[in-house]
Amino acid sequence: MKSFVRVMKALSEPNRVRMVKILGRQELCVCELQHLFGLAQSTVSKHMKILEEAGLVSFRKEGLWIIYRLGTGEESELARVLLEHLHGSLEDDPQLAAMVARLPQLDRGRICTL
Repeated sequence: MKSFVRVMKALSEPNRVRMVKILGRQELCVCELQHLFGLAQSTVSKHMKILEEAGLVSFRKEGLWIIYRLGTGEESELARVLLEHLHGSLEDDPQLAAMVARLPQLDRGRICTL
C-alpha cells in the first residue's frame, strides 16, 4: 500500500509529471530543471525527492552536480507500468511541448553557476 500511495502522490502534481516526461528525453541537473520550469531550486529539489522516493527517477553525482534521469521502476511494479504508459502520453500538452523545444538550448555551463 505504501508504495502505491507514494507513486500516486508523485504523479498527482502536473509539474512532476512534466519532469518525468522531460527526464525521459534527457538527463538534467537541478539548475537545468529550475531554468526550464521557472521554479525555485528548493521547489525543484522537493519535486525530485518525491519522484525519487516513488522510484520514478534516479540520480548520479557528477562533480558538484546531481544529475537526474528517468528511473527504471525496478522498485515498484506500479512505477514501471506508469513509466511505460507515460512514455507515449501527453505529447499534446502545450507546456510540455514548449519545454521539449527548449531542451537543445540548455547549456549547463552557462545556467549552473555555483
